[in-house]
Amino acid sequence: MSAAFRLKAFIVSGLSLLLVTGCAGSSLQQSLEADPQLQDRPVFSEDSPESTPTSETADAAEEPDPIASTPSTNGTGEIGSTPRGGTTARLEEVPDDLRPYVQDWLALGIVDDQNGGNAAANAEFEPNQPITRGEFAHWLLAANNEFYADVPAKRIRSATGSASPTFQDVPASHPYFAAIQGLAEAGIIPSAKTGNATAVTFRPDAPLTRETLVLWKAPLDSRTTLPTATTEAVTTAWGFQDTAKIEPLALRAVLADHQTGDFANIRRAFGYTTLFQPQKGVTQAEAAAALWRFGNQTEGISAEDLRRQPASQSSSSESGNSTNSL
Repeated sequence: MSAAFRLKAFIVSGLSLLLVTGCAGSSLQQSLEADPQLQDRPVFSEDSPESTPTSETADAAEEPDPIASTPSTNGTGEIGSTPRGGTTARLEEVPDDLRPYVQDWLALGIVDDQNGGNAAANAEFEPNQPITRGEFAHWLLAANNEFYADVPAKRIRSATGSASPTFQDVPASHPYFAAIQGLAEAGIIPSAKTGNATAVTFRPDAPLTRETLVLWKAPLDSRTTLPTATTEAVTTAWGFQDTAKIEPLALRAVLADHQTGDFANIRRAFGYTTLFQPQKGVTQAEAAAALWRFGNQTEGISAEDLRRQPASQSSSSESGNSTNSL
């Protein structure tokens, strides 16, 4: 082999080696580059100053959950410490305008205390899901009796299993029978007992509508005979564009609700609106907001009032100051 040929082979071999090394270097460099998806995520070591929590993050970590740390009451007026199960994580799903009402409502643990071992009545609170007629009847009676725990004249008696069912689809074995039957016998829920001969079924699993919520709740706020109402009177009072769609039986309750002023259930649960949408379903958060307070424009008691009361104070307090909380 000639010297020229060996020199040429050496040069070619050297160039190949350089190319291989360059490619390897390029691959190695790329393998050490940061993953672009992780560039905004700081990585701290045990020795780095960033690994020590700042005062701001430490305070956030130590801040107690508002629901979990708030005392709750039960039917005896005693203060408990356990809110409704599974509700803390769902509080962030509640619309901002309804959150203060829902937070107070859940902290009381009213429905849980009344449920006992009733599995059907212990369904998890889902703020943005529709509430059924049966469930709202259960909530309504439980809340009324908790708010007026020391006022026998304002409490509603739950029905016993021996009572003759008012509605064909709510037998004594139904999980909400005690509440539905009790409200019917008290004349709060329209039935044959109140002269509504066609109201032979209750439809406990049907969604609660806005007009029905007001129809059942308003009598427990006013504690008086509902006013006579016409479509024109309700339109003048509320300014609803769809007043004509409200059932005649509910018109009186809607007008009575307006007479409670800023404490109206419609204002609290549905906000300002010129469309009542009487047949629209009610969410669990809206139902809780409606049940946040019982009373008329001058006297009433709210869930916030109950939360602030010490264990020794009567849950039936209805001072003028209690009506100013919204």
